[in-house]
Amino acid sequence: MHISEGVLSAPVLVAGALLTVGGTALGLKKMDYEKIPEVAVLSSAFFVASFIHVPFGPSSVHLVLNGLVGIILGWMAFPSILVALALQALLFQFGGFTSLGINTFNMAAPAVIAYYLFNFLIRKANHLISMLAGFGAGMIGVGLGALFVAIALVTTGEGFLNVAKILVVAHFPVMVIEGIVTSFCIVFLKKVKPEILGEVGR
Repeated sequence: MHISEGVLSAPVLVAGALLTVGGTALGLKKMDYEKIPEVAVLSSAFFVASFIHVPFGPSSVHLVLNGLVGIILGWMAFPSILVALALQALLFQFGGFTSLGINTFNMAAPAVIAYYLFNFLIRKANHLISMLAGFGAGMIGVGLGALFVAIALVTTGEGFLNVAKILVVAHFPVMVIEGIVTSFCIVFLKKVKPEILGEVGR
């Protein structure tokens, strides 16, 4: 859901950049040495997930995995996603550097929300509850991300209203797929490395 350069107004770009700076600063503050490998791996997963994307007007439709990133990293999702998006902009011209701040916020803020909504459920011993919570986290991550992108477009100009509506609707099937992928990832992690889903990002 990258927003291309030259699309958004200056106030929206500045607001997104400031929010991302704040979120990244908080994420870095909560990051200790032991968490760096987890942040790097999840940043790579986020990076790779966007490779298969379908251009859609000023944005695109693709898997995101920000719900999974948020569940594991909490506020550390901000620096993780920022690095991934910066590399995508540098290497493949996905999005751009002027829109890096708002693109990061649109993906990382839903990740943090998913953490606060579902992390405590995933830590429970019941695998069914964890699976359902993982599904919810995946759906919320993509759904809120699409909504935030739509809000950024509409805030820039009413001419983007129809594109914003279609963008949100286009992500409904992606929300379901993302929920399923996140759910299976959570179940797998609980079996092989449950400590990664422990108390993080608070």
